[in-house]
Amino acid sequence: MTDDAKPTSDFNLESLGYKPELARNRSTWQVVFMCFILAAVPYGLSTTMTYPLTEGGSANMVWGWIIVSLIMLCVAGSLAEITSVYPTAGGVYYQTFALSPEWCRRVTAWICGWSFVAGNITITLAVNFATALFLVESLNVFESDGVGLAENFQAYQTYLIFLGITLVCHAMPVFGNKWLTHLETFAMFWTLIGVTAIVVTILVVAHHGRRPAKYVFTDFEPQAGWPAGWSFCIGLLQAAYALSASGMVTSMCEEVQKPAIQVPRAIIGGVLLNAFAGLVVLIPIAFVLPDPSMLVQIPSGQPVPTIFKYATGNSAGAFCLLIPLLILGIICGTGCVTAASRCTWAFARDGAIPGSKWLKRIDGRLNIPLNSMILGMVIELLLGLIYFGSTAAYNAFSGVGVIFLTLSYACPVAVSLLFCRRRHIKRGAFDLGVLGVFCNVVCLAWCLVAIPLFSMPSYSTVTLESMNYASVVFVGFIAIAAVWYWVWGYRNYAGPPLGVDITSSLSDHEE
Repeated sequence: MTDDAKPTSDFNLESLGYKPELARNRSTWQVVFMCFILAAVPYGLSTTMTYPLTEGGSANMVWGWIIVSLIMLCVAGSLAEITSVYPTAGGVYYQTFALSPEWCRRVTAWICGWSFVAGNITITLAVNFATALFLVESLNVFESDGVGLAENFQAYQTYLIFLGITLVCHAMPVFGNKWLTHLETFAMFWTLIGVTAIVVTILVVAHHGRRPAKYVFTDFEPQAGWPAGWSFCIGLLQAAYALSASGMVTSMCEEVQKPAIQVPRAIIGGVLLNAFAGLVVLIPIAFVLPDPSMLVQIPSGQPVPTIFKYATGNSAGAFCLLIPLLILGIICGTGCVTAASRCTWAFARDGAIPGSKWLKRIDGRLNIPLNSMILGMVIELLLGLIYFGSTAAYNAFSGVGVIFLTLSYACPVAVSLLFCRRRHIKRGAFDLGVLGVFCNVVCLAWCLVAIPLFSMPSYSTVTLESMNYASVVFVGFIAIAAVWYWVWGYRNYAGPPLGVDITSSLSDHEE
């Protein structure tokens, strides 16, 4: 391709130091749709409903969602500003390296990159494992002699379902990469139809009546044994999990037309859209909520199928309402696999992961980083084995995913605010001005709170089963990253190429 025929975005990417290797086939709305699908709010909230129910009840659900939505809007604003300056598939990892002082940039980028990759992979694992657990509990709406259809499933049976879902979610972006944008567009309409059906049905039928508004917005009954304030905070994991994937879309920058403009808009627009969708889902569910003390005792930790059955008074009706969420879970898993493979590939092409020569290859026939996708799948399947030792394994997957992504988002924001004094933001295509400083401070404060908060077990009385293994997985990944840096990275890792400084003209190129 001649320089004259080359897209402007590819020219900008080369100026940042990279050779364009992926097809740019996404528009602004398609990136917004992907942001929505990565979060898949109706599904994400449904699979983590047990957290606010255990830690406080309906008030924890509704107000926790509003609080975290506002926080994540600040995180999104912070990422949007920096992404408008450095729109690469390396995302926050590349941004951290580019903005850090020379004396510490290799270490800060290494920490951010490993956190971003680990966060993408563990969030993908959490999504696929949640779909497996949700499917099992959905089958339990059908009973025989008072026993749910899948109530006596063994751990290996649940794992096999997880295995099947994981294979499907990886096969779709492998063999259908060019149709993913159509799948995401379909998912938007599917979600709209599905959520409408759910909300209308449970509110109109309301087999056991409806809760008063006072209960929905003020009832707070912690059941975990923690002090009330701390319990409320732990319950925020539901909202944090549903919204934390929004920044993963930065890994798609090299497949987007005019990424310096479109991706920042999509990050902000995706969070706003998801915040609204969350309220549409949560408030109606709160109006038909059964006794929370009963819901938190469900072994699978998936209370929504029981809630739908309680609201409709009919097993078949409840299962029909669960189908849109199950399909959305598969589509969400597919989106997460796609984003995770891109960020792993971007980190590998800079030589930061063992086996980088293999992982940085783009499959010429499929036009995707196939090897990086395979690595992610293998790690997910291995970590899924934790379920054989603890049925609370899903807590670890969801919690550690939020922790890693939150840490990775905070890294470029921290170096931008503390070392660069935000000077580079003026040269990008998205500048929030004074509001941006506020967003940066909120983003960093949230990181400091989220890491210890989401490592905590749901219950104050900790057993082998109720232990939150997020901290174990977190420390494990950090240990691997530290050892690899000591063995290889310190002497060999140079970081990503910075190319020439085009930030002063980036927005002009992409107008």
